[in-house]
Amino acid sequence: MSTHSSGQAPSFAVDYTAVFRAFPGPALLLTPDLVMVRAGAALHNGETLSDEETMTAALLARSHELKELNERLRRAHARERQIAVSLQQAMLPDTARERSNVAVRYRPAVSALHVCGDWYDFLELGPGWLAVAVGDVVGHGLTAAGIMGQLRSALSAAMHATGHPARALKALAHYAVTVEGALATTAVQTLIDETTHTITYSRAGHPPPLLLHADRRTVHILDQVADPPLGVWEPEAVRTQATLAYQPGATLVLYTDGLIERRGQDIDTGLDCLTQNLTRHGHLSPEPLADALLTDLPPQKNGPDDDIALVVVQL
Repeated sequence: MSTHSSGQAPSFAVDYTAVFRAFPGPALLLTPDLVMVRAGAALHNGETLSDEETMTAALLARSHELKELNERLRRAHARERQIAVSLQQAMLPDTARERSNVAVRYRPAVSALHVCGDWYDFLELGPGWLAVAVGDVVGHGLTAAGIMGQLRSALSAAMHATGHPARALKALAHYAVTVEGALATTAVQTLIDETTHTITYSRAGHPPPLLLHADRRTVHILDQVADPPLGVWEPEAVRTQATLAYQPGATLVLYTDGLIERRGQDIDTGLDCLTQNLTRHGHLSPEPLADALLTDLPPQKNGPDDDIALVVVQL
């Protein structure tokens, strides 16, 4: 066995002619590993690469850099998604889970770029008075989660102060102009009076709630009033509200647009589908009904591409 004692790294003269002969054809047809090894060996041995080999090596090196960059971005988006979802879930209220007649669900989007703009809220304003709200911030990610927390808290405070859905949304519109990224947010605020069996609601550009009547066959779409999203009107503009009666045993469903919107499909089609699903599963109690409404969503190739917030209240 021979030894090398000069103290310098040994030099290996590698001839890659045989390699290229073994794989006839243009250098572009060689595997990336072979091309990069050939380029490295040529530089080491003082050889000159052909123009084609030089171009191929440069393209492959750039491709490798882009691949590494894409992987770093993917990991960064995955971390942001996990943090944003955890932050949002920590900010959403647990009060609703304490009532057997209420079910709440939040399903984040699969994409890290489309997560954490939706929220729900549930307030007990006094004996027999329940305030339920759902909203949707336009942005996504950590920024949207932060904005969502601010708007949810502001609307909650406004409902506590006014007890009036339209006035609460007007107050929220005033506040939204001071929060960067909050404009064009949509929301719906309802107030349930369990004594008079009425629901009062106001909408700011949000999809209409659904009321499944006690007969379990009739669905009322709460679209009698519809005002623009936050920031679209002047804050001083008067917002509207409507009131309708219900019979004990009815079910109120509030949701965000991720439940009914599909790429390339009219939103009315999604609303019709949700209405049909509600009547089909209307005999269920809130928890299994919420699961069924999510399960019956039309399938999407890569999973939901928008957040979904859902509140089911048995009246």
